[in-house]
Amino acid sequence: MNVVQFILDDKIQTINFDNPEYTPTTTVLKYLRSLRQHKGVKEGCGEGDCGACTVVIAELAEDKLYYRAVDSCLIFLPMLHGKQLITVENLAGASGELHPVQKAMVDAYASQCGYCTPGFVMSLFALYKSRVEATKEIILDAITGNLCRCTGYQPIIVAAAKAMKARKNDIFDKKEAQTIALLQQIERSKTIGIITSVQQYFKPFTLSDTLKLRSAHPKAEIISGNTDTGLRVTKRHELLPAIIDISDVNDLKFIKITPEFMSVGSGVSMEILKENSKEIFPALYDILRLFGSKQIRSIATLGGNLGSASPIGDSLPVLIACKASVVVENKNGTRRIDLTDFIRSYRTTDLKADEIIYSVEIPIPDPDTIIRSYKISKRRDLDISTCSAGFRLELNKKSHIVKNIILAYGGMAATTKCALTAEKFLKGKVWNKTNADKASDIVFNEFTPLSDARSGEEFRRLAARNLLLKFYEETASQQ
Repeated sequence: MNVVQFILDDKIQTINFDNPEYTPTTTVLKYLRSLRQHKGVKEGCGEGDCGACTVVIAELAEDKLYYRAVDSCLIFLPMLHGKQLITVENLAGASGELHPVQKAMVDAYASQCGYCTPGFVMSLFALYKSRVEATKEIILDAITGNLCRCTGYQPIIVAAAKAMKARKNDIFDKKEAQTIALLQQIERSKTIGIITSVQQYFKPFTLSDTLKLRSAHPKAEIISGNTDTGLRVTKRHELLPAIIDISDVNDLKFIKITPEFMSVGSGVSMEILKENSKEIFPALYDILRLFGSKQIRSIATLGGNLGSASPIGDSLPVLIACKASVVVENKNGTRRIDLTDFIRSYRTTDLKADEIIYSVEIPIPDPDTIIRSYKISKRRDLDISTCSAGFRLELNKKSHIVKNIILAYGGMAATTKCALTAEKFLKGKVWNKTNADKASDIVFNEFTPLSDARSGEEFRRLAARNLLLKFYEETASQQ
């Protein structure tokens, strides 16, 4: 069937891809800009960096609606199937009464040119619907993915705080039962197959159907959050001939915690992983706080981050330090691969053509094991790593001799790579300043990083060296 359905403007919208106006890889941004009544969404960067195109998606789970702000420039139209799409035009009541978030923005004089304003409003609307306690930190996190170049952020922060403090039921609460009834009318169990003259787009809803599709279409692009592959369409203007969209395969969206390990389904979003790792894996939480923006984290998945095999993937160094392994699956069974063996070369993994990433297993560390994560970039938020690191230290409590150490670096080679020579030097030695200094000198000479737009080779070497010294200073007091 060449059709997807979703709710917009309180109605079920049906997109038939037999109509040449839209393709399976038309973004939600392009779709909305083609509609006369939805010009509020703006196109800025087209790659999820500016937030001008932010919309909110409401999704039904256990008879309740969950709202999340997303960048519409990164989402293909079929990814909306079975969901509600909300734009800034939908926030005001029928009488024209502004939503509390919009009213607060007006009262705080939080808009000038207005180009970025709809995106800010939608990010704050998602926060409004989350009903979490809106501290300043949470407000700042909600708008990290939105840029403003004229008003300044302070009035927007004031508006957010005011709206959240006076939070009450809005028109979406009043229409919730109606919206749920409409969503329940949309079929969400049978695989959607969109076939055009130049593209094939498959959207399964179960793991078994996913594995069958992967076996039948081994060359198809696997997408979930689409934050990486989507840029090939929006920035490079590539035609992707075959796609398997696993963004709604709930069998891949699980987190299981046992005394031995935490198992994370490949479809778990980085935002959900962040919130669930805070107590168990604080080093992972720390790096995920700096991962993109909330709009990005809400759709980007752990499986996608690993599957891209990027040498600057933020999660890889700390997961290597955690001794994580990857579980991959095809229709015949599963394989478990150490993460250090999973990444084979630049943008290449050990996945076979008919396999998908099923989960990531992260062993629960001993309480005395020290794990840290670090990221160096030109900006604190929403920036690509210049150099990143994940370190693991296991010490003999009495002698302070290093029993085991992992020094994993991103941005220093074609893949995330461990400083093996420095690790070998430190094992069996006392964890002290002298040995840390010698090991940092080894790290400086162990890598031959590239010079590019983000940084030069010399800086990256110095950064890698200094991160090890920083790690020593932070852990010396724990001996």
